Amino acid sequence: MRRAVFLDRDGTINVEVGYISDPAQVRLLPGAARAIADLRQAGLAVVGVSNQSGIARGRFGLEQMHAVQAEVERQLREEAGAWLDAFYFCPHHPEGVVEPYAGICDCRKPGTGMLEQAARELGLSLEGSFMVGDKRIDVACGHNAGLTSLLVTSGMPLDPAGSVAEEPASTLPDLAAAARWILERLAGGGPR
Repeated sequence: MRRAVFLDRDGTINVEVGYISDPAQVRLLPGAARAIADLRQAGLAVVGVSNQSGIARGRFGLEQMHAVQAEVERQLREEAGAWLDAFYFCPHHPEGVVEPYAGICDCRKPGTGMLEQAARELGLSLEGSFMVGDKRIDVACGHNAGLTSLLVTSGMPLDPAGSVAEEPASTLPDLAAAARWILERLAGGGPR
C-alpha cells in the first residue's frame, strides 16, 4: 500500500489568515507547491486534512470553504504543477451553532477520522506515513494515527509547549523543509 504525507492546510500550505472564507485571501506559502510536487514525484500520496470549524461556528458555509480549496488547488497547479491526491475537512466543533455541524465527532483533529477515511478511500498505509502541520493538534493527530509527525512554524504562533504531550519528530520552518526532511529519511532508510 502507498504511504502518504498528510498536510494541514492553513498555515502549512497557504498563509494562515484565521477563518479564511474568500478565495482572494489565498496565498501559498513560499516553497509549498514545489514541496508537494517533490513528495508526489517520490511516489508518496499527498492528502490535505483540515479542521474547518468556521462552518460549525457560522463564519462561512460549505460553498465558501470549497471555493477557497479550489483556489489553493489552482495556485498549486499554476506554481509547480502540483496537486493534492485528496482533501478532507472537518466542519464540526463542539461549540458550533450551525446544525448538523455542532457537536463532537471523530474527524476533528486530534481525532484520526479524516486520516482513516483517506486510507480506506485511497488505499493508503498509515504505517510509515507522515503528518505535517503548524499546530500541536496536528502533531497529536499524527501520533494518534501512528504517523511520524512534523511541526512547521509557518502558521499561527505555537500554543504553549505541554498543551499536548506528544512531541514532533522535528520542528521545521515550513513545508519545504519538512518535505526535504521526509525525503532524506526515505532515501536513507532512516527512522520514520
